[in-house]
Amino acid sequence: MCGLLALVSAPASSITSATVDAVAGASHLMRHRGPDEPGTWSDEQVVLGFNRLSIIDIAHSHQPLRWGPPEQPDRYVLVFNGEIYNYLEIRAQLHSEFGAVFATDGDGEAILAAYHHWGTAALTRLRGMFAFALWDTAKQELFCARDPFGIKPLFMATGPGGTAVGSEKKCLLALAEDIRFDDSLDPRAVQHYTVLQYVPEPETLHRGIRRLESGCYAVIRPGQPPAISRYFSPRFSARPFVAGSEQSRYDEITEVLEDSVAKHMRADVTVGAFLSGGIDSTAIAALAIRHNPRLITFTTGFEREGFSEVDVAVASAEAIGARHVTKVVSQSEFVAALPEIVWYLDEPVADPALVPLFFIAREARKHVKVVLSGEGADELFGGYTIYREPLSLKGFDYLPRPVRRSLGRASRPLPEGMRGKSLLHRGSLTLEERYYGNARSFSDEQLRAVLPGFNPGWTHTDVTGAVYAESAGWDPVARMQHIDLFTWLRGDILVKADKMTMANSLELRVPFLDPEVFAVASRLPFDQKITRTTTKYALRRALEPIVPAHVLNRAKLGFPVPIRHWLRSGELMDWAYEMIAASQADHLVNIAAVRRMLDGHRTGDGDHSRRLWTVLIFMLWHAIFVEHSVTPVIREPQYPVQL
Repeated sequence: MCGLLALVSAPASSITSATVDAVAGASHLMRHRGPDEPGTWSDEQVVLGFNRLSIIDIAHSHQPLRWGPPEQPDRYVLVFNGEIYNYLEIRAQLHSEFGAVFATDGDGEAILAAYHHWGTAALTRLRGMFAFALWDTAKQELFCARDPFGIKPLFMATGPGGTAVGSEKKCLLALAEDIRFDDSLDPRAVQHYTVLQYVPEPETLHRGIRRLESGCYAVIRPGQPPAISRYFSPRFSARPFVAGSEQSRYDEITEVLEDSVAKHMRADVTVGAFLSGGIDSTAIAALAIRHNPRLITFTTGFEREGFSEVDVAVASAEAIGARHVTKVVSQSEFVAALPEIVWYLDEPVADPALVPLFFIAREARKHVKVVLSGEGADELFGGYTIYREPLSLKGFDYLPRPVRRSLGRASRPLPEGMRGKSLLHRGSLTLEERYYGNARSFSDEQLRAVLPGFNPGWTHTDVTGAVYAESAGWDPVARMQHIDLFTWLRGDILVKADKMTMANSLELRVPFLDPEVFAVASRLPFDQKITRTTTKYALRRALEPIVPAHVLNRAKLGFPVPIRHWLRSGELMDWAYEMIAASQADHLVNIAAVRRMLDGHRTGDGDHSRRLWTVLIFMLWHAIFVEHSVTPVIREPQYPVQL
C-alpha cells in the first residue's frame, strides 16, 4: 500500500535532479498514504515517487520495486498502491509455468512477473484493489492500471513537459509548472458535481487533470498522450433459479464471500473491521472473526437521537464475539475537521457521511493498520431502496408513450409534496431519463438559480449515456446496478472510503468488491435482488447462518449525520454563514442565492440541507485549492511501522 507518483518526460528533455526533487516534493503531499517509507527512482525518461504503508512482507518489499527475468534482470520498475489478495496463488502459478523466481515474499513481484509473462491479460487474474505504474526499461514505456471497480484512485495530467500520474490530484497540481498542463477549472465538471454531489469519472474540476477510469489501463510513451484501453466491462447476466435449486445458489453466495474474506485477511499486521448496524458490515465482521478471534470492530455516531447506530453495532459485536471501539463525534469536532477533510479529498464530495468515517478511521488507526468494510454489497446484490421503483412503476409499462407523457404533463401543476405528483412524473419517464445514480441535489430550475454559468446542454446523459447503451435488454434493476457501478460507487462510496482511511494511514479492504463475488452476484435474477418488501433478498437468505437475527432484516442506515439540524442552529450554521460571506467563488456560484437558501433553511422554510451542503463543500474546496484563502493544518503522520 502506498501513494504513487510517476512523471514521464517529453522526448526533447530528460529527467534532471531538479525534476527528481520536484517529484519527491510533490510525493510528500501524500505522505499520509504511506508514512513508513518514502523514496524515488529515476532514469533518463522517468522518475517514480512513492510513500509506502507496510502491510505485507514489511522487511523486503520496498518500492520502487525492481524485477526482471534472468536474461533481463531489473527490466521493470513498479510503484503500486493496493493489495493483491491472490498473490500467493499467482506466484505459485508463475513459478510452475514459467520458472519465475522471486526475491521477496510480497505481492508487488507477482504483478511484475504476471505482466511480463501474460501481458495485459494479467489484469483479469488479479483479485484485489490496485492502481500501479510500471516502467518497462526495455520498451521505454509506462504501463498504468486500476482495479475493476475503482477502489484505488489514479489521476493523470499531460502537457508539453510530459505526463504525470499519481494517487492524489494535489501532487499533480504541485507539478503543474513542470508538466505545463491546463490547470484552469472545468465549468462542466462543476455543474456535474453540483447535480451529483461528486465529480464523475474521468473528469476532475481541473481541465488538464483526468482520472484513469476503473477497469482501465494506459500506456504512456515519452512525448505521447496516454493510450487508454478498458479491460473489464461488468455485465449482469441473470440466470433464473431452477425449482429446488434455491439453497444451492444461496450456498454459492456464502462460499464465495467466505473465500473473499479469507483472502482479504492476508496481512502481516493486525486486521480489524468497520461495523455499522447493517447486514453488510456485520457479515464481513462475522466472517473475519473466524480468521482472527481477537478481531476489533469500530463504529461511530452522534449524540443526537436517531443519528447513531452505536447500540446496534455494540449488540452485533457482542453477538459475534468481537471487541468493539466506538467514537462519538461532536458538532465542534465536525466543524473543526472540515478544512483538513476537504484537503485530503482532492475533489469535493458532498456526502456528509465521510466526516464520521474520517473520525472512526482515525480511532481505528490507534489499534490496527487494516480494516475490512462492507462497501459494494448494495450495488452487487440490489440493496438500495430505489431499486424497488420498477415494481411501483410497473403499471406505466403497459401504457403507450404518448399517454405516459401526458400524465407527466398533468403532474406539473400539482403542488409540491402532493401525493401522487412524483409517481406520475417519474412514471412518465424512461429509466434512462429518470435514473442516473443515487444522488441528485438540484433540479434544473434550482441549478439556474445557483450556477451563473448553468448550461442546459450539460446533462446526466454525459455521464450515463454510454453506460446505458451497454445494458440494453437487461432487467431494470440490473441496469440501475450497472449505472451505479460507474457513478455512485466509484464517484462517492469508494472515494470517501479511500480518502478518509488513507488520510489516517489506514488501509481499508472491501471483500464484496471482488471479481469472484461479482461473478456470483451478477447471475442473480431480478426477483432474487428486490421484492415488494425487501432488498438484497438472496444475500439475506445466504447470510442467515452468519449474521445475528437482530441485523438480518434491519433497514439500512449507515453513518447518518444530523446536517439538517445543525444547519439551523449552532456551530455548523455559523460556519456556513462565514463560508458564504468569505467565498470568492462568485463567478461560479450565486452567493446571494446560497445565502437565501440558508436563511430559508434556518427559518424552517424547507429542508435545503442537501443542496446547501453540496455548495458549501464546493466553496470550501475552492477556498483551499483555488483561492488559497484557507490553509488546513495537516498533521505529520506518526505511526509505528508494525502493530
